[in-house]
Amino acid sequence: MTVLEFTALVSLGSMIAGLIGALTGLGGGVVLVPLLTIFFHVDIRYAIGASLVSVIATSSGAAAAYVREGFSNIRIGMFLEIATTLGALSGAFLATMVPVHALAFIFGVVLLYSAWLSRKPRPPEDRAVAPDMLASKLRLHGSFPDTTGMREYNVRGVPAGFSLMFGAGALSGLLGIGSGAVKVLAMDQAMKIPFKVSTTTSNFMIGVTAAASAGVYLHRGYIDPGLSMPVMLGVLLGSLLGARLLVKTKTKWLRLVFSGVIVLLGLQMIFNGIAGRI
Repeated sequence: MTVLEFTALVSLGSMIAGLIGALTGLGGGVVLVPLLTIFFHVDIRYAIGASLVSVIATSSGAAAAYVREGFSNIRIGMFLEIATTLGALSGAFLATMVPVHALAFIFGVVLLYSAWLSRKPRPPEDRAVAPDMLASKLRLHGSFPDTTGMREYNVRGVPAGFSLMFGAGALSGLLGIGSGAVKVLAMDQAMKIPFKVSTTTSNFMIGVTAAASAGVYLHRGYIDPGLSMPVMLGVLLGSLLGARLLVKTKTKWLRLVFSGVIVLLGLQMIFNGIAGRI
């Protein structure tokens, strides 16, 4: 395979990863790292480095479009990022004290259960929940453009959502993985935030975490410009395309894509936990 062919194929795969990442709120890394390591035989450290750069591109591309179009809730994103950051610091501190392979197995099982939960459409009574006192004080309620016009929504379960975000950050620090799946599920299931708002706000949040991690990988020399550039451009194009498709896509299909991706992620975590590869 020539360099030009390799670059073209990597760009195409990255565009698909960016599209999926933008639609599901998981970031492109869930698809990119296995794609680069399995199909293109890239060293996993360089694959993760390129993936982190791509996640920043996803967050900068898709999230900017989502904020402009009124999907992302910036107040929720900034508030929950506090919990994620604190959790990541705690997870990094505990990483040398906890059997990580056991945690990976448990996390995989939780993801499989979450995939089953996320496929269920929200009952009508959950779509018109009463305002939560704490959420009202923090002014977390908002609106977003739906297929039928602007739709108002209220937020509930702020303490539960904040706790889950802390757990998401801790898992990220312990296992060295992105926690987009847990972020989306925390907002969707615990806080009763509409799925489109959950995925777009997750896209807004993941860039902050990725930027910090990418600095570490850059310092260690694991970000190769020759690999990162086609990956970043492909993901950016895919994420911008995903931002356009989200407006017209039905929530049912978004849930199916999301659940399918986290099933694969959950099975991968269980396998790696059993095999002791994490």
